[in-house]
Amino acid sequence: MKTKPLAIIKNGIFDENPIFKLMLGLCPMLAVTTAAFNGIGMGLAAMFVLVGSNVVIALLRNFIPAKIRIPAFIVIIASFVTMVQLLLKAFIPALDEALGLFIPLIVVNCIILGRAEAYASKNPVGASLLDGIGMGLGFMIALFIVASIREILGNGTFFDITLFGPDFQPMLLMIGSPGGFITLGLVLALINHITKKRQQRRQAKGAR
Repeated sequence: MKTKPLAIIKNGIFDENPIFKLMLGLCPMLAVTTAAFNGIGMGLAAMFVLVGSNVVIALLRNFIPAKIRIPAFIVIIASFVTMVQLLLKAFIPALDEALGLFIPLIVVNCIILGRAEAYASKNPVGASLLDGIGMGLGFMIALFIVASIREILGNGTFFDITLFGPDFQPMLLMIGSPGGFITLGLVLALINHITKKRQQRRQAKGAR
């Protein structure tokens, strides 16, 4: 039975969200989510690499020997990361400077290498493309949520637009390293609470 395209995308956004469900890619998540713009930029960069590497690996999966599959995957991923970095340097240098070292580190991002090994190397091109889109969207949405909270509370801005008056005292802790952990913990607690409530409602309906 074939999996529906929307189900594959939904899986990456909700059921296997890289940050909120699988807890992968936390290093760049904690480092770059001090501003919503950075979160979206990092998410789009990772999605581009995910989609591109998934498609190429799916195309070559029957030709790559099992013994060298990981080095081959890394070379393919590194090629797309190089493209992203050159594009950012050429067209969005401010974002490239803000993300810094975390763009080249996408090469060893466990989300991308994990999807290459667990999904793209075992599935056809179409499904792998959708998986890359779904996982990329899930990663970007997670970064955007965390980054938005941190920017609003830590700077009093949203996409650099001032939200509060001059009397607002920003919580500088939120744009520091501890703020990333605190925000992630609070968002995870909220998601777990909502998930638990939904499960309880389903069980209650099933018992009727």
